[in-house]
Amino acid sequence: MADALNLLTGRTALVSGGGNGLGRSIAASLAGEGVRVVVCGRTATTLTETADILRDAGHEVRAAVVDVADPASVERLRAELEDETISILVNNAGVAGPVASLVDVSPQEWDDVFAVNVRGMYLMCRAFLPPMIERSTGDVINVASVSGKRPLARRTPYCASKMAVIGLTTTLAAEVGPLGITVNSLSPGPVRGPRMDRNFRLEAQRLGVTVEEATDAFLSRSLLGRLLQEDEVGQAVVAMLNMPGLHAADIDLSAGMVAR
Repeated sequence: MADALNLLTGRTALVSGGGNGLGRSIAASLAGEGVRVVVCGRTATTLTETADILRDAGHEVRAAVVDVADPASVERLRAELEDETISILVNNAGVAGPVASLVDVSPQEWDDVFAVNVRGMYLMCRAFLPPMIERSTGDVINVASVSGKRPLARRTPYCASKMAVIGLTTTLAAEVGPLGITVNSLSPGPVRGPRMDRNFRLEAQRLGVTVEEATDAFLSRSLLGRLLQEDEVGQAVVAMLNMPGLHAADIDLSAGMVAR
């Protein structure tokens, strides 16, 4: 629950990819700290589900449809939210892309991953940073991935896009830090859920082993021997926002996976 010591109560956050998964967890964690949350994404039904869950818990929330890869859609979102004082931008929208060797990835598949994971982040920052700059205050958190920092075979478009997110973050931090805005990235490791279940099934098929064997082999890379839970990512975002001196940083939340 929010208390008098945190830096978040009464602020408004915009969370992209907020309809499910990590976005929903981030939105719920922020709402629990007294933040008014605006969730946005491509699918109205999941956004409505998130909004209903948070409202049922007594939180202030608003939902808006956007395709972060489309400049016109992002501009419509900016105009729609002109009545909101957004001081926290969490760029969480992302796609996993193909699971295939690089030579089997089509140019369209490559472009589709970068369109959402990198171009979308650029467009959202471009749209929602100017009011923060005018007020000389604000926070941006870009969700990257440990896959941007260590090899992950057959996932080249995704890994390359997440490394680009880290580069975007540090460069933007240099630009807007002197203007009063903090910019950081959060790099989660694998999170338990449908996406990882899919990856384990595909890896098991590729290697000719059971899903359990593929899962165990993957978990052996983690010093804690486990996947993350979604709510850990939301809690990490809250912790980062409550650290006013944190700037131009990439926070590893991987259960020790990057250390190996």
